[in-house]
Amino acid sequence: MCSMSSRRSSASRHRPDRARVRATAPAICPCGLGQAYKLCCGRFHQGDAAAPTAETLMRSRYSAFVKRDEPYLLRTWHPRTRPARVEFDPGMRWTGLEILETGDGTAFHTTGTVTFRASYQGGSLHERSRFERVDGAWVYVDGDIDPGV
Repeated sequence: MCSMSSRRSSASRHRPDRARVRATAPAICPCGLGQAYKLCCGRFHQGDAAAPTAETLMRSRYSAFVKRDEPYLLRTWHPRTRPARVEFDPGMRWTGLEILETGDGTAFHTTGTVTFRASYQGGSLHERSRFERVDGAWVYVDGDIDPGV
């Protein structure tokens, strides 16, 4: 019995602290692709890159809502439909994004659509969003929300 407890204490000294491992592990991006935030949507939010497709922009905008990144949301909103500011609901907790359908929206297009379901605590939002290129960059124009979902 004594030798087992000394082995455990010896082994636990060599195991990294779980809290320290969590603190150093890269944060996973909320957009649902399973990549590190910094390498996924974080680079768009920081302005280091532009979203190459309408779907990528949709994912990055979802992540911006999760992170409450108003400057990015406004920067990626079409000038003709952009609001003066984004109002975040302090009680809203987004829990996941599911892309249901895409139409056009690639490097070969000037417009595109993305139909998605964004889940939050207590429900979900189902929308068909429209995107356009402005000066070569994808921007969100507007969307139709399906109230029945």
